[in-house]
Amino acid sequence: MNWKAFFAMLARDAHVARRNLVALLFQTFLQPLMFVFIFGRVMVGSGYMPPSYKSLLLPGIMAICMVGTGIWAVAMPLIGEFQFTREIEDRLLAPMDISWLAMEKVVAGTLQALAAGLMVIPAAWLLLRPGVGLNIHHPLLFAAVAVLVALFSATGGLALGCSVQQTHIGLMFSLVVAPMIFFGCTYYPWSALTNFPILQKVVLVNPLVYASEGLRGTMVPQFPHLSLLAVLAALVFFNALLLVTGLRKFYGKAVS
Repeated sequence: MNWKAFFAMLARDAHVARRNLVALLFQTFLQPLMFVFIFGRVMVGSGYMPPSYKSLLLPGIMAICMVGTGIWAVAMPLIGEFQFTREIEDRLLAPMDISWLAMEKVVAGTLQALAAGLMVIPAAWLLLRPGVGLNIHHPLLFAAVAVLVALFSATGGLALGCSVQQTHIGLMFSLVVAPMIFFGCTYYPWSALTNFPILQKVVLVNPLVYASEGLRGTMVPQFPHLSLLAVLAALVFFNALLLVTGLRKFYGKAVS
């Protein structure tokens, strides 16, 4: 492992992210904040939703922002570098193992996802105040869940970026990302699916369920949520699965 080369590539990715900051902010926050405004301000202000829905909604929006940012930050550059710009060939000349090139992408995506998630809290609070009741009683547990969610988004981006062809990007978001969001308990708690017992069990294969429920359990524990122990175990499992899958696919595409 060549740490100097690793951090040099990480610094380069950070520089690219800073240059595209405005586009990145619009891409990351526009759609979630519109959901926050419509459901949190318009629907609550009109009396169609209870005021407490503001607090219930915020962790789910944070999960969407983190997962969307991490997947986009890792998957899209990989698709372009492998299939269009061929920039990956320059990176493969770096004096480090091929797997660490993929790990650098994961680290960069994780940091971007964390930044996006943390920025959602003050942005959404400005839109939803007054009435948002955050109760982060265990900051370390909240930090652990947030890191695992960010890591999940980056490892998912690695696996998708090395699996999807450039012509299938739209299909990836239609068949993978969109269903994951709507059935990921982002706008409602998992317990809301009690009247749909089969669906309630099926959605447990969706990692975003554990991301949303984990953030909900650490930010607004007054609402129903999955056991945090189950959330932590599931996120660790999905992270390991996606990382191993992504590394294998990255190595296969790199040496081919």
